[in-house]
Amino acid sequence: MTVSVLVVDDSAFFRRRVTEILESNSQIKVIGSANDGRQAVEQAKSLRPDVITMDIEMPVMNGIDAVREIMRDAPCPILMFSSLTHEGATATLNALEAGAADFLPKKFEDVARNREEAVKTLQDRVIAIAAKPSIRRRPSARTTSPTPPPRSITPRESTRSRTFGDRTSTRSTVAREPAPREAPSTAAPVATERLTINRAYQVLAIGTSTGGPVALQKILTQLPQNFPYPIVMVQHMPAAFTKAFSQRLDGLCKICVREAEDGDNLQPGVAYLAPGGKQMLVEGRAGAARLRIREDNSGRITYKPSVDLTFASLSKAYGGKVLGVILTGMGADGREGARMLKEQGATIWAQDEASCVVYGMPQAVASAGISTRSVSLNQMASALLTEVGYGG
Repeated sequence: MTVSVLVVDDSAFFRRRVTEILESNSQIKVIGSANDGRQAVEQAKSLRPDVITMDIEMPVMNGIDAVREIMRDAPCPILMFSSLTHEGATATLNALEAGAADFLPKKFEDVARNREEAVKTLQDRVIAIAAKPSIRRRPSARTTSPTPPPRSITPRESTRSRTFGDRTSTRSTVAREPAPREAPSTAAPVATERLTINRAYQVLAIGTSTGGPVALQKILTQLPQNFPYPIVMVQHMPAAFTKAFSQRLDGLCKICVREAEDGDNLQPGVAYLAPGGKQMLVEGRAGAARLRIREDNSGRITYKPSVDLTFASLSKAYGGKVLGVILTGMGADGREGARMLKEQGATIWAQDEASCVVYGMPQAVASAGISTRSVSLNQMASALLTEVGYGG
């Protein structure tokens, strides 16, 4: 099967570069190009490509608004290209929320050690998201009001007080671009009225990659403020993105979400996102565990952060008192770490194939017999709350 691609960018040089890279793979055929968002919408309707690569900042119509219109009128998987800046991260997260499937830095070398690896990364990502037919289903009606140009995060007027260990942090909730309104969710209703904590667990651990930002947002926004365990999260994401992503989630969720810092003591009701470009390890013991953030220049580990490394450290600190979840993502990161957790008696779940953007990481743990349950994204939050002890 040949994957047909529409390349969208206002730079003719970049369009040629992407086209050359993609067409050096016999499985990929570029069938058209566009130099602004409006042309992209029109060509998406007429050409019906399998995948679209999309820039964010373009004349006439920006990439975020183009994604929204395409996903409404001619839905297909869209791969965004982003700058590795805070503003670029915020804009990319807006694009993912609008319906884009995944993103890559516009400088491919930022996610690869050499040119050959960069070329393969782009080709593999396009082929992977093209294999997801459910992205082509027509989504719920969305508003099509123009998206303001990408900008820096600014504080809201209101503040919240949150406690971390023995100190209280009062800070502004981050502002974010308004999300498009959707029809009522088909997710299972989450009951949070009664809580009888399941003492079999003392931490929730989540690992994910492609499709993870949307999946994490869907799950975490349904968790109550008094969620009984700390949450340790590893999302494959560049260093410039994790701070912006944690701030966005923190502004949307009842629980606290923060980018992990070295020395953080794990607290119930707080979700810690591994910082991009580094490794996050858990040391200590259940009830008195803390995070260690480490540089990793060894070249031995493909992913920074790595789900395998974080899960392996959890197996030593928490033993079997871990509920581990592997969500959508390419590759098999998390399989060996999840295996170590299971050997200690931990429970491992995987996202089901139908709701994944890419069924790679969940398939790896499922096919190895490590996960005991496959759960759809729409049901995940409800299943987690039932498992940890919430009832209606």
